Amino acid sequence: MPESSAAVPAPNSTPSDDTVLYSEKLWPNFWIWLVSAGLSGAGILVFAPISLAAGLTAAVVLFTIIAVLLVLSTPAITVTGSTLRVGRATIERRFVGTASAFRGQEATAERGTRLNGLAFLCIRGWIDPVVRIEITDPSDRTPYWLTSTRRPDELLAALNS
Repeated sequence: MPESSAAVPAPNSTPSDDTVLYSEKLWPNFWIWLVSAGLSGAGILVFAPISLAAGLTAAVVLFTIIAVLLVLSTPAITVTGSTLRVGRATIERRFVGTASAFRGQEATAERGTRLNGLAFLCIRGWIDPVVRIEITDPSDRTPYWLTSTRRPDELLAALNS
C-alpha cells in the first residue's frame, strides 16, 4: 500500500515556449486549382474516344490525385517561443538572426540574382512576398532561410518578439 495518495506534481514546463506566435499554410491560389481542373479535363479528351463515362471518370480521378498532392505538399510556417518551423525544417529560435521582408522586384532579386546557393528555400511561385531569415548557428552552413509568405509583416513581428 502506498504511503501517500498525494498527486504527483506535473513537471515544470514553460507554456510560453509552446505558444504559437504565428502560423500560416502556403495554400495554392485559385488559379492553381483552375489549372489543375484544366489538366484533369484532358482525361476526358484522352478517354472520350473509348467512352464518355471513361473520360469523365479519368478526369475525376486525375483531379483527385492532383488535389491530394497539392494539399499534401502545402508547407506551413510556424513560430513558437522556442522554435521556427518552415516546411519540413525546424530550428531553435536562439539560432534565428535578423529577418527581412521583400516584395515585388526586391523579392524577385532575393529569389534570383541575390540568392545564395547554400540557403534553405521554401518558395511557392504563386506567393510574391518573401522573408529572409538569417541563421546564426555556427555549426550550420546554411546562411539564411528564404520563405514565401502572404503576411510578411506578421511573420517579422513574430520573429522579433
